[in-house]
Amino acid sequence: MYRFLAGLLTAILLFLLIFYFVHRRKEKEELQLNTALIEQEIKQVGKLIVTEGHFSQILSYKNTRRNYFDIFSANKKALVIVNAKVTIGYDLRQIQTEIDPEARQVRITSIPEPEVNIYPDLQYYDVSQDYFNKFDAADYNKIKGRINTILEEKINQSDLKSDARERLLTELSRIYILTKTMGWSLHFEETTINSPEELRGLEF
Repeated sequence: MYRFLAGLLTAILLFLLIFYFVHRRKEKEELQLNTALIEQEIKQVGKLIVTEGHFSQILSYKNTRRNYFDIFSANKKALVIVNAKVTIGYDLRQIQTEIDPEARQVRITSIPEPEVNIYPDLQYYDVSQDYFNKFDAADYNKIKGRINTILEEKINQSDLKSDARERLLTELSRIYILTKTMGWSLHFEETTINSPEELRGLEF
């Protein structure tokens, strides 16, 4: 009877050990699979997203140069019509993440700043200049600088930056949904993201 009980106990312990190692191996394989899927999803998110806008502006430029003790003046002027394409984008390849398989956490440590690019097309009309005050490179640079300043103000008053941020958050939501589905957690720096609304409320 004693041998029977000892044999039964040994068999049960052996069965539990086998079950433990098989279960642990399956958990490890599942964890590796989940980690690989999350890494793949982050790589797929890593792309350049761009919001594009178009602006028009008419600029009047005038310059007066006085000569000979302010007796004579020489003028130059031009009418400049600007048609500009503006793009605002996030290079998501620059997003920095840390993956902790043991804690089942994905941590976003850095999000890139938006890239603003302005492509102005300038057309000059009604150009006139006196002999002693002709257009030169400094004038064209001054006109270009003023146009860029005007366009930057228009961009800040438009919805382009908020639209670009919305597209960024849409891409980040894909990471959140995947981590949530797999039982992982998503963090931005030290903040735990518990809902898409919290993701949209982040300051970056």
